[in-house]
Parts: sequence; C-alpha cells; structure tokens
Amino acid sequence: MDSLASFFNYIIDNWLLLLTLTWEHIAMVILGLSLALLIGIPLGVLSAKNEKLAPVILATVNIIQVFPSIALLGILMIFFGLGFKTVVVGLFLYSLLPIVRNTYVGLREVNGNINQAGTGLGMNAFQLLFKVQLPLSAPFLLAGVRVAAVIAVAVATLAPFIGGEGLGRSILDGINSRQPVKIYSGAVISALLAIIADLTLGRAQKKITIK
Repeated sequence: MDSLASFFNYIIDNWLLLLTLTWEHIAMVILGLSLALLIGIPLGVLSAKNEKLAPVILATVNIIQVFPSIALLGILMIFFGLGFKTVVVGLFLYSLLPIVRNTYVGLREVNGNINQAGTGLGMNAFQLLFKVQLPLSAPFLLAGVRVAAVIAVAVATLAPFIGGEGLGRSILDGINSRQPVKIYSGAVISALLAIIADLTLGRAQKKITIK
C-alpha cells in the first residue's frame, strides 16, 4: 500500500513533467509510424505485384525487425547524431515489417474474380489498386499498423540512451537514481499508451471489416 501511495503521490506531484514526456513520446511514435506508412504501403504493394522483388523486400524488413533495437539506434546515432530525429528514424524502421507484410498479404488475399470484374468494368491497374484492392485489404493493413504502434511505443522508451526524451527519460532517471517510482511511472504510462493505441486501431479495423 505504501508503494502504491508513493506512486500516485509522485504522479500528482510531477504531472506536468510526465505530461510533457508523454507528448514527446507520442510525437516520436506518430512521426515514426507516419513514415512507415508512407514508405511501407508502397513497398507492400510492390511486393504483391512483383514476385521477384517480394522475397528481397520482405527479407530486408525482416532483418531490420530482428536486429537488436538498442544496437540499431546506436548505429543510427552515428549517421544522424543524438536526439529526436534518430529516434524517429529508428521507430520508422521497426514499424516497417508489420505494415509491409500485412499490405502484401492483404493484396494477395483479394479474390481474383473481383480483380477480373474490375478489369471487365474498364478499370486500369491504377484504378483497380486504389478503388478495389487497397480498400479490400484495409483490415489487413490496419492489423499491421496495430502491431507497429505497440512496437513503436515500446521501442521509443529507449530514446534517452541516444539523446532523445519521452517516457524512457523517467525510466532511465529512475534506474540511475534507484527510485522505482520513476521507473513505474514511465513504464505504466507507456503501457497505457500501447493499450490505447491497440484498442483504438482495433475498433477502426473492426468497423472497416464489417463495412
């Protein structure tokens, strides 16, 4: 009970700092995910449309995903320096796999008869992709975004190790000062962000699937 009381007292006393760190955390995640969507969806489409390139693209994003996160951020730091930009690039890279793979799978799952019907109606490849195939594969894509969002929220806690901020700052300060309450505050809020992101995107995915 004393530990729980200390936790809530710390939250109340430091709410402004924690709110600032939370917004910084969210900003890094949103920017990283946005870049992953901007690059990942075209890569997924390219993979689905080109059987020769598909293994190369999917293998590349797989390799990035299994690379230790702290090591990847350290390498990126060499090229981009310390701080916010490097963290965003790292989150972008870690978000690629679920987005690319789910876009690829979603497009491959579109019924061939539907594609033929679209072609029969006079649609060109561009119209078929944007008016038929991508809308039908949207539930798969959103499932990938859900996974990417949870991964990004977790990886973003490593930001302070390369000069970034976010909720990882509270965790790292707690480790350095041996104050568990700081570790708990950063970890709990980060976990809540991941849960909120997953639930929100899950609802969107369900609505699109039903529609």
